[in-house]
Amino acid sequence: MAALEERERRLRRGAILISENDRIAELYVLKQGMMMSYVLLHDGRRQILRFLFPGDMIAMSALAFGTSPETVMALTEVVISPFDRSAMASLLSAHPRLASAMMALDQIRRVALTDRLAAIGRTSAKARVAALLLDIRSRLRRGDPEIGDSFHPGITQEEIGDATGLTAVHVNRMLRQLEDEGLIGRDGGRYTLLDEQRLVRAANYVDRYAQANLGWLPAGE
Repeated sequence: MAALEERERRLRRGAILISENDRIAELYVLKQGMMMSYVLLHDGRRQILRFLFPGDMIAMSALAFGTSPETVMALTEVVISPFDRSAMASLLSAHPRLASAMMALDQIRRVALTDRLAAIGRTSAKARVAALLLDIRSRLRRGDPEIGDSFHPGITQEEIGDATGLTAVHVNRMLRQLEDEGLIGRDGGRYTLLDEQRLVRAANYVDRYAQANLGWLPAGE
């Protein structure tokens, strides 16, 4: 895996790495910063699919498709490591345990995305916003165990809305409601989870990464 990160490329905030329908010759590892993937609907609205954090692999759809089904954009200044997709094929062939772990990780992401899809269709606006905040905090904490109840999500209210199917105005209203109920605090761009247990219940949130069971992976090589 370290060999995949030998080359580095820096992108400024707002830069597009891959556009929807681009042909894909390379895959990427996100080393620093935060990115997002999204699709544009026919009416011009944007649906954010995933927020990407250090350690995430980008453009894995290139293993199944010749073109990208999504756009990937930098939310902050980022450092990525590009590598040819043929290198991934060689790596997975030589290391079946790693291939199994990557398959498991892909399933975790799929279930997490299914959770958000179900939330958009069946839960309240407040629950959707609360679940997204909890998910981002959990993802950030995996990269930095020192992060506690207070964190900077690194996204705007418009981006929260595009991830949850809400307008920025509605997101602002839900954030104020969460504050009024004593569930979160806000100070500029920093959020604090004041009552995490109640927030988890209000959001119907399940941390799929924390629940992962990898005990079935093949023995080490």
